[in-house]
Amino acid sequence: MQNLRLGVDVGGTNTDAVVLDDNHHVLAKAKTPTTPDVTTGIVQAVDLVLASGEPSARISAAMLGTTQCINAILEREHLGRVGIVRLGAPATLALPPLVDWPEDLRSLVGQASYIVAGGCEFDGREISPLDETHLRTVGRDLRGQVDAIAVSSVFAPVNPEHERRAAALLREAVGERVPISLSHEIGTLGLLERENATVLNAALMRVIARAVEAFRAAIARHGIVADLFLTQNDGTLMALDEALRSPILTVASGPTNSIRGAAELSGLGDAVVVDVGGTTTDIGALQHGFPRPSSVAIALGGVRTNFRMPEILSLALGGGSIVRAESKRASVGPRSVGYLLTTAARVFGGDTLTLTDIAVAAGITHLGNPDRVRNLAPELVERAVGAALRLLAEGIDRVKTSPAGVPVIAVGGGSFLVPDRLPGASEIVRPEHADCANAIGAAIAQVSGEVDRIWRLEGRSRESVLVEAREMACEKACRAGADPDTLELIEREEIPLAYLPGNAVRLRVKVVGRLKLPGRERSEA
Repeated sequence: MQNLRLGVDVGGTNTDAVVLDDNHHVLAKAKTPTTPDVTTGIVQAVDLVLASGEPSARISAAMLGTTQCINAILEREHLGRVGIVRLGAPATLALPPLVDWPEDLRSLVGQASYIVAGGCEFDGREISPLDETHLRTVGRDLRGQVDAIAVSSVFAPVNPEHERRAAALLREAVGERVPISLSHEIGTLGLLERENATVLNAALMRVIARAVEAFRAAIARHGIVADLFLTQNDGTLMALDEALRSPILTVASGPTNSIRGAAELSGLGDAVVVDVGGTTTDIGALQHGFPRPSSVAIALGGVRTNFRMPEILSLALGGGSIVRAESKRASVGPRSVGYLLTTAARVFGGDTLTLTDIAVAAGITHLGNPDRVRNLAPELVERAVGAALRLLAEGIDRVKTSPAGVPVIAVGGGSFLVPDRLPGASEIVRPEHADCANAIGAAIAQVSGEVDRIWRLEGRSRESVLVEAREMACEKACRAGADPDTLELIEREEIPLAYLPGNAVRLRVKVVGRLKLPGRERSEA
């Protein structure tokens, strides 16, 4: 008997759900408006997709992709109060924590910050001994005052022992119910950016807890007994307990799911993906079947971070974008009716002119009641369509790395807005089930393991370091649930660090493999 997978993706406008078999064939799919409390939307989507008759007892894994964490950062809502502890005195006293944060976010999140003696050199040697007495005092100060704690240390990705010891001492003071985020589990090299990411991670603990609870409730409602996962920024899976510890790693899962789903549905490994939703259009590049990672530091809500993120260009353009007539042109967006599209748009009985209304009036798609937009001025329709197409073409051009035309995969519920020809596109690919590519991307997601650290090559061969790094990455992937027989290397980045002694090299290695599901060996035999 085949195992089935349930994939759910919560977007700004719609919540999608799919059921796939072992061969990634779509057995059922559903789309429902996202609800303000999110939980109701997830429950409704799961109810609809399982109403197709697929037995819930055969579902062995359920995956969720959600935009709740990134929305909380951008909207400055539902974030927790964070106690910030940096292990780096006296070396890092010049720049205090959150020094480059926007004032509104800093005042909301950063309740108290401390710089304590400690930290390491690039090769793991101590800069100064960890000041345990100071840490105990900090713990007493924070007790009952914060929702979470963020601990960062100089060169923690190389030697995390100071962070671990600090967490143990703080735990004694604040108790078990206050979550503690450690920077070596979140970011890579670069103290300030890694510290920023760790503080944001701590601030998101309550947000992700609500999302996980909603997912569990929707699954339990149908008596499904399955392994539950969240999708993360690189298009792979993380178990729920890991997601509860590292919610920051889910912030880009929405567009990433769509890119992975586009690759699966189209069979293309290298292309540009245009995901048109109700609120935004996300454009990203496929490299060997995975989202192309960003080569620069990513800013989230005005905060620079340094954890791995896909290179995604988000445009304020979607089916729910509000259209306004101006003197000689039409403006499209940036405001959107979002999840109210099916009640606010004119073709659905509302009184707001949206890009969906324009598409219906132009004959691009057939939705709702077209009689409600027949009186739109042809000039307005033409200008609004032209404005939308210019935004799409410019976005594709910004994502491309060469002037040559590239295949463009159009997915998302608003993909009808992508015309059959666009400047910079060699072809427009419209795969079957493109409207739920995001949920499909979540359902097919693999498991990854990644290592990013500095090695000293002094007295060692380069080959032995490469082997050790890959073994460490494979071990992390297997702990996360990957089938060891399916692991493959997908990324390796090697940067010699000439400014450091000891023939140092920064090495980043990433492997991915299929999720190991119960009974897979029997079903594939």
